[in-house]
Amino acid sequence: MFYREAGDFNTSYAEDQQTFPIKFDRYRYYVVLFIAIFVVPFIINDYWANSFLLPFLIYAIAAIGLNILVGYCGQVSLGTGGFMAVGAYACYKLMTAMPDVSMFIHVLLAGLITAAVGVLFGLPSLRIKGFYLAVATLAAQFFLVWLFNRVPWFYNYSASGQINAPERDTFGILITGPNTEAWATYMFCLIFTIASALVARNLTRGSVGRKWMAIRDMDIAAEIIGVNPLRAKLTAFAVSSFFIGISGALFFAIYLGAVEVGEAFGITKSFLVLFMIIIGGLGSIFGSFAGAAFLVLLPVLLKIVGVDWLGWPTDIVAHLQLVIVGGLIVVFLIAEPHGLAQLWRVAKEKLRLWPFPH
Repeated sequence: MFYREAGDFNTSYAEDQQTFPIKFDRYRYYVVLFIAIFVVPFIINDYWANSFLLPFLIYAIAAIGLNILVGYCGQVSLGTGGFMAVGAYACYKLMTAMPDVSMFIHVLLAGLITAAVGVLFGLPSLRIKGFYLAVATLAAQFFLVWLFNRVPWFYNYSASGQINAPERDTFGILITGPNTEAWATYMFCLIFTIASALVARNLTRGSVGRKWMAIRDMDIAAEIIGVNPLRAKLTAFAVSSFFIGISGALFFAIYLGAVEVGEAFGITKSFLVLFMIIIGGLGSIFGSFAGAAFLVLLPVLLKIVGVDWLGWPTDIVAHLQLVIVGGLIVVFLIAEPHGLAQLWRVAKEKLRLWPFPH
């Protein structure tokens, strides 16, 4: 009843093309932002921060980055974990080399370094595509993990081979290290998540995004109408790797604090982020958030229901999670390729037309 366009009058092209043309959607968006910024920091605790909120925010950034490359530009990538490792190790080297520089600068520089590496590994996309491009990015995944394992300079010649985030503060508030508070790390990640979503949304709705989608739909036709495939594909790799690098830096410095590249950024990480955008919805910023929320919340819910309530063994619950995720991927690829985002759009259309059946 409340979800109607009645009373919404657009008097300019800017109003007609805005992200949320219906007032109810805009109000709902503002309410979610208000709760996330002004309510959650006052009620958050370490359990909710470490089990759900921080991983959700960080994986949402990684899913946005991969969705730009796969969902909007159509370039298949299986190297997300390796690019996250680039962001993590770049952030570590910057933190140890420039201890007085703000963490905001460290994370952004780590994203830029990852963007440069992403462009380098994106060069094969000019000649190959589809399965062959997926294999090339998979090779990048294994190469980057091998590089960070074998070259001691990347982990400052540590005997254990791990990298540990030193204590750093922003505006006098600790955001890395063992003595951080949950609300501080949450707000730091939330700032990057909101900024990444806004930047990605504006890029995908502008001329750059239209070029990406033209390449995705038919690259030969896109080149005929004037789209430069070299520039379009490499910008997609650069922007995607930038977001993924930021997520890797946050994953290491803010969330984990200490990582070993093979365990934290292995091939399973690449598949996890890929599953997020498949379930959430390819070519959708909202789908990136939906997929990240689903795959981060699913293990928590299964643990609560299966282990705590029903008393199942933890290995059974872990295998059940794999079965559920695998089944959902098959179902979405067959029945709804656009994922949870499309289901949400259909539900909104039903509400707009209710109670009429058509």
